Amino acid sequence: MSLLFLATTHRVAPGLLSWQAWRALRSASRVLAAADHPQLPYVREADVPVEVIAPDARALVTAAAAQAGHVVWIASPDGDEELMRAVGALAVAADEPVELEVMHGSYDLPGARLLDLVSVMDTLRRECPWDRKQTHASLAPYLLEEAYEVLDTIESGDLSALREELGDVLLQVAFHSVVASERTDETAFAIDDVAAAIVDKLVRRHPHVFGPGGRSGQVGRENTVSADSAEQVTANWEDIKAAERAAKNGAETSIFDGVPMGQPALALAAQLQRRAARADAPPELFAAGRELAAELFALVSKARVEGIDPETELRAAAREFRDRVEAWSHEAAPDAR
Repeated sequence: MSLLFLATTHRVAPGLLSWQAWRALRSASRVLAAADHPQLPYVREADVPVEVIAPDARALVTAAAAQAGHVVWIASPDGDEELMRAVGALAVAADEPVELEVMHGSYDLPGARLLDLVSVMDTLRRECPWDRKQTHASLAPYLLEEAYEVLDTIESGDLSALREELGDVLLQVAFHSVVASERTDETAFAIDDVAAAIVDKLVRRHPHVFGPGGRSGQVGRENTVSADSAEQVTANWEDIKAAERAAKNGAETSIFDGVPMGQPALALAAQLQRRAARADAPPELFAAGRELAAELFALVSKARVEGIDPETELRAAAREFRDRVEAWSHEAAPDAR
């Protein structure tokens, strides 16, 4: 006598079960499920008889104890954990031992939990007063704040907290996407459009991996682009970006297209210099007119030549300064005892 909990995931379309699951269903003495289970019509369509019962622990144990073979309970998509614990307690105390087993009939694919994020975000947008009133503009400060928190976590070496901080950034992407999906003009888009755009861009800008315009291994496409080093990948990326800008803007293009002017000044100076260097701008242009600005700009140029990111370097120095001052303040503080 045995009771098999057949677990499925709501992130996979109903009816898409493993062959082990179908074999268990077809060989079962009885198959039981709740009346509203999404798998129910598909299992019945496969000519597997299913009895509808309420999810009750005593009823399941009694059903299993009365059968010589095994009884299958098609567990709810949330896993039926409380029901399973109750069944386990009854099965142990039963006069006739009932063997319990759990089988996964379908599995989440990588990235499947992103579907939950989309669903939760849609619900919050409909039902939460705060979430309903947000706009792209009102959310913008949070995006910047969350991005800096990710940076702070990486710099501090607290990698255990990185997952949560990245989740906060991902929330901002989902939030902006659901706001954009409500528009009725040509500017509207949904999160699938966001994902599709970045997938297309990554494929397009990695021809050494996916071939010129196609996915890796695509039949009929010969990969004529090679990249044996990270530097070659970067060079290819920049060439493709330049071609994309030219195609988008026509003849009127700027080597600084896409540089966000609102970023911190040190990072802005570094990015502008990198763009100018890639365009082979003459050395005399790498100067600033104001005296103090000229010194700062020259330091940025020196860092670029040495392969150092000035923003990261200055942030590291600031952290070291903070630690030194904090240590000094603790040592210099009067004894409070």
